[in-house]
Amino acid sequence: MPTITVEGPPIEELDMKRQLVKDITEAAMKTFGLSKEVIVVVIKENTPDNVSVGGQLIIDRLQQKSDRAREKKSEGDLAP
Repeated sequence: MPTITVEGPPIEELDMKRQLVKDITEAAMKTFGLSKEVIVVVIKENTPDNVSVGGQLIIDRLQQKSDRAREKKSEGDLAP
């Protein structure tokens, strides 16, 4: 019985989760040649304050990106 774990950011819409597990299950059925009844899909949702890339929390990276975009916009607002 294959178990497939998907880790990523939270998925807010339940219909999106339904589609995700359906698509993954169908791909696993084709790959393993098994029926859908034996395929397990686990979704692990990680918030940006619990994951880091390059030693920096994703929440901090997102904040920096937002700050840069805001600075760029305000610079554009000051242009003649």
